[in-house]
Amino acid sequence: MSATVAAALKKIAVYILGDKNKRGKLFVLIASIAAGFLGLMCLPVAVLSSFGNEIEPPEIDKSLFTESALFESLDSEQQVKLTNIQNQGQAIEDAMTNAGVRDQTIKAQLIYMSYFDEVQNFYAESYAHLFAVAPNDSDLINAINSTYDLEIDYDEFIRTYTWVMNSTINEYMFTDSTTKNCADLAAWAKNAYISGWGYKSGAVGERDEADRIRYADNAGLMLGYLNYSPTDKAFGSDYNTLVYTEQGGLDTMPEVAGLGLFDGRQHGIYVGNGEVVYSSEAVGYVTKDVVSNGGWTSWCTYERIDYPQEVTERLNEDSSSED
Repeated sequence: MSATVAAALKKIAVYILGDKNKRGKLFVLIASIAAGFLGLMCLPVAVLSSFGNEIEPPEIDKSLFTESALFESLDSEQQVKLTNIQNQGQAIEDAMTNAGVRDQTIKAQLIYMSYFDEVQNFYAESYAHLFAVAPNDSDLINAINSTYDLEIDYDEFIRTYTWVMNSTINEYMFTDSTTKNCADLAAWAKNAYISGWGYKSGAVGERDEADRIRYADNAGLMLGYLNYSPTDKAFGSDYNTLVYTEQGGLDTMPEVAGLGLFDGRQHGIYVGNGEVVYSSEAVGYVTKDVVSNGGWTSWCTYERIDYPQEVTERLNEDSSSED
């Protein structure tokens, strides 16, 4: 077992995982409550199963188990510990939202749950500030290690974090879950890259339970966003064809994350800072690259995606010049 997984289990193994029946319930909860903090707390347990077949989830009627049912099955001491973890998870979520880094909430909760069992005088606000100012994950882990006198191994954490993110859709990345907009399309693409989605023809982001990985093909990366409901936390099937309009050469593209890039064959999503994310059949997964490294020739907009005024004004200017 890796040191990361062992650390992640410290908080919960003693009072939940000692009972095989409760462990089975946790596996059920992973599938049904993955977006909540209780589900997140269970995800490191699922990480164990990705390292081999030592722990097999039993066949259980999922309808029999809920958060409340699991909670009631614990003794009073276990309930107190679980409640404390949930409360701290909520405090972290609130602090991350206030710090403007809500999209990194799962990362912050996972690090806390995995490594902070010996940390005293924890304040969620100062913890969230580290995420707000860190330019990248490597610097973030260094800052956390220095601030809290920890020894988190960056590579091991990233492996675990990628697996956890691939297991769920990050509910915190959406700026407006009531609309389909280009800012959230960019966040969707970045999340797919961070989460290690693979390439598979016809896939749109749903998880293949056989090999426990999410997949999307090139158009499916965008179609998945259009079909996914953050409210229902499920994929629909309203869109099966990507409808797009090429708007001009890259020299005419506004600096707006969420616009599409096109090379005559495949699509990419511009995510800002000169970078593009796309699902590549050639490499076999969702990848990120600088725009100048590819053969991108035009920028495009997608049907059913809302774009900000900066984009609509550019489109109106182009339309007027043609007249």
